[in-house]
Amino acid sequence: MATKKMILDLDTGVDDALAIAYALATPDADLIGIAASYGNTLVDTAAANSLKLLELLGATDVPVYRGFSHSSTTDDFETMQISMDIHGNNGIGNVELPDPTRSVESTSAEDFIIQAAHEYQDDLIIVPTGPLTNLAAAMQKDPAIADLIGNITLMGGALTVPGNVTPYTEANINQDPEAADYVYRHAKHLVMVGLDVTLQTLLTKRETKEWRDLGTEKGRVFADIFDYYIDAYDRLDINKHGAALHDPLAVGVAVDPKLVTLLPINMMVTHDDGRTIGDPERALDPIKTDFAAVQVDTAAYLERFMNYTNNILK
Repeated sequence: MATKKMILDLDTGVDDALAIAYALATPDADLIGIAASYGNTLVDTAAANSLKLLELLGATDVPVYRGFSHSSTTDDFETMQISMDIHGNNGIGNVELPDPTRSVESTSAEDFIIQAAHEYQDDLIIVPTGPLTNLAAAMQKDPAIADLIGNITLMGGALTVPGNVTPYTEANINQDPEAADYVYRHAKHLVMVGLDVTLQTLLTKRETKEWRDLGTEKGRVFADIFDYYIDAYDRLDINKHGAALHDPLAVGVAVDPKLVTLLPINMMVTHDDGRTIGDPERALDPIKTDFAAVQVDTAAYLERFMNYTNNILK
């Protein structure tokens, strides 16, 4: 067992599926639970997808907790058409998996985060790859955990490149800018793995063919799921060279920050347009609690990613 314990907070779409595989494969942290969120799909679909994928990967000991179904400032949520175009109507590339034999836990995601923070403290790593609604709610419900959680490494934001929703806004942050702002301002240690680096880690059908060639059900399913994503990137003119490993890169950096170059910068999120930017009120603070990944060792990460996924999909 690893000393570090990890919680994934997922709106389980295609790249979230790969984040689960990476988190299970890494020897550097134990995956102790998944918090379900909305975003790529509805929260209940995200939770079901996580349960299905965990069963496929033989990780039926990892519990899934239901989080919030909408942002902190709205009353409901509908999946955007662009999300369905990219991730499929069911969030996982329209690949059909058997219904899970397990159910979502009765404890809420925010209460699970609070319990884990008190139990594991500095050894706890939280990796949100969707909106930050669940984490902000937990930190607001029990403010003490802001100083207990050792490492928050999120996939979201954009500092040195344009956003993918507006010229300044990345999709995960855009879902709940107010929640994101709270987490950025209150976290003891936060690493932003944004579009600055995730767009440099592309997977192609050469790599998914490796999964198919394993000759396993797991390999075929994950190849089918990610091939849908690659095709969507091409069809929608997002990228003709492959599809970005957004969420699994965040998991990789969470356990090995040496994969990226980090810019120490205390950050904030603007509520009106969801921009991730330096916080002028904390600009002169000698202690930096926020770090933005601005460069990535693409070759090293992709090699490790394929080693891990080929191993777990055998």
